[in-house]
Amino acid sequence: MTKFSTLQKRALLGGLALAVLLLIAWRVIVHKPADAASRNTPPAIAVDTAAVGHTDVPIYLEGLGTVQAFYTVTVTARVDGEIQKIGFTEGQTVHKGDLLAQIDPRPNQAAFEQAVATKAKDAAMLANGKLDLDRYILLQPQDLASKQTVDTARANVDQLTAQVQVDQAAIDNARTQLDYTRITSPIEGRTGIRLIDPGNIVRAAGTTGIVVVTQVQPISVVFTLPEEDLSTVGEALAAGPVQVTTVSRDGNTMLDQGTLSLIDNEIDQTTGTAKLKATFSNKRNTLWPGQYVNARVLVRTERNVLTVPTAAVQLGPNGPFTYVVKGDSTVEVRPLELGAESGGMTVITKGIALNERVVTSNQYRLQAGVHVRDNATAPKAS
Repeated sequence: MTKFSTLQKRALLGGLALAVLLLIAWRVIVHKPADAASRNTPPAIAVDTAAVGHTDVPIYLEGLGTVQAFYTVTVTARVDGEIQKIGFTEGQTVHKGDLLAQIDPRPNQAAFEQAVATKAKDAAMLANGKLDLDRYILLQPQDLASKQTVDTARANVDQLTAQVQVDQAAIDNARTQLDYTRITSPIEGRTGIRLIDPGNIVRAAGTTGIVVVTQVQPISVVFTLPEEDLSTVGEALAAGPVQVTTVSRDGNTMLDQGTLSLIDNEIDQTTGTAKLKATFSNKRNTLWPGQYVNARVLVRTERNVLTVPTAAVQLGPNGPFTYVVKGDSTVEVRPLELGAESGGMTVITKGIALNERVVTSNQYRLQAGVHVRDNATAPKAS
């Protein structure tokens, strides 16, 4: 009985071992294809995406421009003399009428006083001549004064009257010359480097100035656009003031905003471009004469149009296209018809629908049907 029980136990253990082996073999056979398939499936590609939306898109035309002072004046002497005083600091902002330099006024002051004295002498003679004429006119009816005497007295009065007028003109001229010894700024602006020092003799006929004053508030920018764009700019001007924005040469900094003043009256035939001029308030002094800037002319704004980020638009052998993310996280190649591009956004006229998501990065790794993972929804590492 004991021996039989031992054989039964051995048979039972053997059967259990065989069953375990069969179960392991079954699991290996059943799960091996799935595991292999899992290992052969490439991981999803991480990308950035953006939704297709409706946006107002401003349309700009851009040209290279140069900043020019609104007014530039080289201040020079208008009378001869010695510079006694310089009334400004280099780089100072001056107002119209502010003293820039003082020329020794003494010679001109003396000439003015001499002219005043000459007029006073001639005016006294005129007054005496009028008295004589009045006497002769009273005596003529009694034949106490001849007609010739009266005529001579009247001619003398007329001559002295003219002489007093000449004297007044001499006074006005002398006063003007005296005023010219005080050199003032003709405009409001910023002074440059001083061109002459106190103690130097200046002459009215000289070409050396005292200082250059430039008006920088407001200030102008002259830039060029291709002749093909002039009709578009002209239409914008006809509709009202046209906004112009100046941007630094690297395109990263907005400097100032102003309005378009004019389109030049001729086209440069050698370059096929025309000059345009815009005016800016320049309140923050971000624009300086001689500076190179990019000028952006706002010609119109397209309202509520379908747009995608420009980074989502790719160019292929059959034209522009984009990768659209489908519901199963795979991408589809979608041909596009494009409108204008501005400010990093491109208008789409055909090929895509509102709220669809497009890929904006890593497009070089994509092809139709590839799985993607949106970086915005990926879990962040702790």
